[in-house]
Amino acid sequence: MANITAALVKELREKTGAGMMDCKGALNETNGDLEAAVDWLRKKGLAKAAKKAGRVAAEGLVAVESAGRHAAIVEVNSETDFVARNDGFQTFSREAAKLALNTDGTLEGLQAATFPGSSETVQEKLSNLIATIGENMTLRRVAKLEVAKGVIASYVHGQISEGLGKIGVLVALESEGDVEFLSTLGRQIAMHIAATSPVALDASGVDPAVVERESNILREKNAGKPDHVMAKIVESGLKSYYKEVTLLEQPFVHDGSKTITQVLKEAAGKAGGEVTIKGFIRYALGEGIEKEEGPDFAAEVASMSR
Repeated sequence: MANITAALVKELREKTGAGMMDCKGALNETNGDLEAAVDWLRKKGLAKAAKKAGRVAAEGLVAVESAGRHAAIVEVNSETDFVARNDGFQTFSREAAKLALNTDGTLEGLQAATFPGSSETVQEKLSNLIATIGENMTLRRVAKLEVAKGVIASYVHGQISEGLGKIGVLVALESEGDVEFLSTLGRQIAMHIAATSPVALDASGVDPAVVERESNILREKNAGKPDHVMAKIVESGLKSYYKEVTLLEQPFVHDGSKTITQVLKEAAGKAGGEVTIKGFIRYALGEGIEKEEGPDFAAEVASMSR
């Protein structure tokens, strides 16, 4: 039997993104032949791909793609952050975002689209990537923004490659003003959105259930007050809440003396036309996914010596 060194296991893992124990097993099965081990992992992955679907995938990448007046954003999840650095995974995420520009903006539409350079659908391509890398992956969500005039600006926080990172933001600025100025302003607002995570553009966009919850909290805190006093307390409290969570009322992170609404009013003169935010999208990697606690990387390495 060939001597399977840690360096060889590491090389195979970097080449395929597969787990360390899977890499070690593949090299044992192929007598240390690296390329044969890659094929062995692919075949093994194809046999086990369905079983991986139950595993929690909360890491991965958010990818954005912008083309002037329209842009798309996707979230592709994996089980570990290690896979997010895999070239194949990054390529898939980037191409998925590009494809999303020309689909109907639904997850189903993107999954059914033909992946560039192949006869496979996006979903089939992802299944083969699962087989190769050896982790569960999901194309979790996709969204698009468009404007008839103006720009769609984007920003990626925690960027590990062009258009790929941990938080992605799109913001639609509608205006007949100077495109270069709008692009700069849009990026600043997108950075603001990444930092503050507003829940809606303005008060009218806040989920009624959230408004009711906030109102109930205010009522409970002020229980016993007369009805006319309580009504004013709730009204005032909600106004304060909207200033914190709605984009147009938030203080601009680049200049806290102004709200976003004030920034837009000032921008109109510089841009040469009224500037309106028509919408925004903010994706933070893994938000809302309940993560499982498992062995850490050090424990995985230690297990190989047993």
